[in-house]
This record gives sequence, C-alpha cells and structure tokens, in this order.
Amino acid sequence: MTQQVKVIGIVAGEASGDLLASHMMEELKRAVPGVRFIGIGGPKMQAVGMHVLFPQEKLAVFGYVEVLKHYCEIASIRRKLRAYFYAHPPDLFIGIDAPDFNFDLELKLKERGIPTIHYVSPSIWAWRGDRIHKIKRAISHMLALFPFEPPLYEKAGVAVTYVGHPLADMLPEEPNRDAMRKLMSLPTQIKVFAFLPGSRQSEVRNLAVTFIDTARIILQKLPESIFLIPLATIETRRIFEEILRHCGGQDLPIRIQFGHAHDAIIAADVVLVASGTATLEVALLKRPMVITYKMSALLYWLLKPKAYQPYFGLPNILAGKFVVPELLQNDATPENLAQALLNWLSNKQAVTELEAIFTNMYSTLRQGNAHKAAQAILPYLGMQEGVK
Repeated sequence: MTQQVKVIGIVAGEASGDLLASHMMEELKRAVPGVRFIGIGGPKMQAVGMHVLFPQEKLAVFGYVEVLKHYCEIASIRRKLRAYFYAHPPDLFIGIDAPDFNFDLELKLKERGIPTIHYVSPSIWAWRGDRIHKIKRAISHMLALFPFEPPLYEKAGVAVTYVGHPLADMLPEEPNRDAMRKLMSLPTQIKVFAFLPGSRQSEVRNLAVTFIDTARIILQKLPESIFLIPLATIETRRIFEEILRHCGGQDLPIRIQFGHAHDAIIAADVVLVASGTATLEVALLKRPMVITYKMSALLYWLLKPKAYQPYFGLPNILAGKFVVPELLQNDATPENLAQALLNWLSNKQAVTELEAIFTNMYSTLRQGNAHKAAQAILPYLGMQEGVK
C-alpha cells in the first residue's frame, strides 16, 4: 500500500524565521519521505521546496504604526490562509515566531483538530506573561530556544521541548580575531570597535547620531581607533550615510559594511550594539559589549512598567544578572556609551571573566537545534523520535 504523503502547513513572518524554518525543514525531509510544506515563507524555505501561498514580506512589518497601517491586509491574509487550511487540512501546522499572526491562526486550526506547533516562544518571561493562557489554547507543543523557557510552559501544562538556539550551531566556537583582521586588512595593533545600530530603519535613525558622537569622543582618547558599522540592508546603509554626512563625519575612521556583522564582531575589541538578537550574536562570539537602545518616549513609557526583569539584553537575561552594561533612552548619551566601551579596554580581568560566562552560554545553547526540533515534531506526524 502506498504511504500517504505528509503535508505540513507552515508560516514564518520574518527573515530570521525563514532561516530557522529552512534548517528544520531540511531535517524533516530527511526523516519523512516526500513531506510537503505549504504556507508563508521566504526564499530559504522556498529553496527547500516550500509552496508559498502568500509572500513573506507581507507579514514583515515592525512597530505599532506599521502594523496598524497594514492591519487590514494582514488580517485578510490570515483569513484566506485559514480558509485554505480548512479546505485542505494539513497533517500538522507549524508557526515560526510571528506570535501576533500565528497564535490566532493556530487557535482556529487546533479547534479543527489539526495539531499545532509553535517554534520560538514569545518573551513571556520578559513581559505580558498572561499570554501563556492563550498559547495553551492555541498550540499542541512549544519549541523553545532558551533553557529558562520550558519550566514556564511546564508549569502551565503546555507540552514543550528545549531545542537550543540556531546561532550557537552556526557561529564558531573559537572566533579568531587576528585572522579576521588580516582578512579585513585591519592593523592588529589598533583598537577596533564594532557599532551595530540595528537592522530596522527606525533603529538606525534613532541611534546613528549617538553612535557617531560616541566615536568622536573615543577618538579624543584613542586617536588610533577604527569603527566598523555593518548595516543589513541598502536602505539602512543609505540612512546611516546620510546622517553621517549631515553630522560632518565623513572624515571619521568609520568603515561602513554591507552585512558581514559577524566579521565585524569577531574583528572588534569591544562592541556597541542595539538591544535585540544581535546582542546574543555578540555574546556567542565572546566579545565584550555595551547594549543600548532608543525608542519613542511614549513607547518606552508604555513598555517599561510591563517589564518583569531589570534587564533588556539577552546576555543579561540568560546570565540572570548584569554581565554587560545596558544604557537605554536618556542614559544612552555619547559620553556614557564611550566611557562604558573604554571601561572594557582598561579592565582585562573583567573581559576574561565575561568570556568564561559567554563560553558557558555558548555550550548551553548549542544543542543541534534543527535536528532537535525535527525530532520533537515527528510524533505529531505519526512517527517515532529518533527516526533518521
């Protein structure tokens, strides 16, 4: 008798989810002959063989204003996708991150008897913890990236598997600063700073002037310094270059890069980084850092009282204490940032201790993420874990 082909509905709303899902899909293809994927995904998922019903960029909007502007279109896509899965029920649905879009869809599909798995827990440990009750109704299983997340779900009676973080699988265990500087034609004896102002246009606009002024202050004390600024897109690079010209900073030793953030981090002595996933990349590459962020005063006023923890940056959250400085909003002055960065350069003992913390973090998060995720998914397809 011919074995029925398994069909997995899947939605990934951002580039990070596209990468995460593509690796998991490759593992599932090895374990499940002929498996098909259908839904919303990016180019990496399509390269693995996914059939895309709606383009991923339709969901990749950021911030309350952008979401509100595109709300009707996003809601329409979700309705059409739900109707498609009602008419053509998949064996399983997997939502990759994008919680605002996916949880509502998962809730409806689960009510129809379709198993639902959510990959990447929202930050219920940081704020809006009450969401766990909706999550419990919406999903059959959570795949968690961080080791402190499973106990929260277990306590609420939600099936959960810790799968580790894909960045720990992707990044080198012992990044070589000297080799990277040679590759980038950077002198080994000068101080190199990597400045990462974020991947979103709003982040670059909010932080560019502060970063440029921070570089100016550092140069007063360390004239033989260079600043690497990797920017993720053509648009963010254009924004930064425009602000640099407006500030009269064209003559500063600033090297703007198109991408290659990991190279810049590895080459650097110390990193200034906007709060977000990039802080985890810096930690896994074992570089000292200062975390910063600026948002609108109104948004900060709304969010700050809802925070459960005193820290924002993932390295501090994972360590359970402040291991790197966080300078946010009004504290994120060029003077404060420059001093915090220079403090790392003058305290080798603190850098050595931080590297030990980050090495332990790397080991904890390096779990063979894609394989572990696929193994947790197999039982929902009627297959045993451990099938190769």
